[in-house]
Amino acid sequence: MDYYIDIFLLPDPELPLPILMSALFSKFHKALCDLRSTDIGVSFPKRGQNLGNLMRIHGNLKTLTTLQEHKWIGPMMGYCKIGNILPVPLKVKYCTVFRKQPTMSTAKLRRLIKRGSIAEDETTRYKSKMFSQSLTEPFIELRSNSTGRRHKRFISFGPLQNKPVTGNFDQFGFSSTATVPWF
Repeated sequence: MDYYIDIFLLPDPELPLPILMSALFSKFHKALCDLRSTDIGVSFPKRGQNLGNLMRIHGNLKTLTTLQEHKWIGPMMGYCKIGNILPVPLKVKYCTVFRKQPTMSTAKLRRLIKRGSIAEDETTRYKSKMFSQSLTEPFIELRSNSTGRRHKRFISFGPLQNKPVTGNFDQFGFSSTATVPWF
């Protein structure tokens, strides 16, 4: 993880930033799947209540060059300013960026009902508990290619560390153990 690419989303009067970031991230995820990549990570250095307007992609020079040659951004190009592949600065911290899954969801409730693990009269109690425990992390909204359903992928950030931790990333660019440079 010694190189990175910054992709800034440009403001658009008709499309809110979270929708643009979700669309960009969907393209990124598809490219990682196409390339079968496990050595590209992602971070969102300008995150706040949402993920901000900057998506930073991390990897080695060869992997990032291959990603850019894939021309994965496609029609999103008009909404982005793409930086060059640059070396990571010398003095940085490191951070894990990973998916945070809710412990209760409507999909899980449907499965519990179908399986017979929860009675119909308990669904109201389940739903109220589910909404009281909702996640506050920023998220990407994605659409499943297999079912067409939309779902939120909540993103959490680990504590800053002084040393990098190597490992594999999933095809969303996340890892609960491997770190990306944070600067």
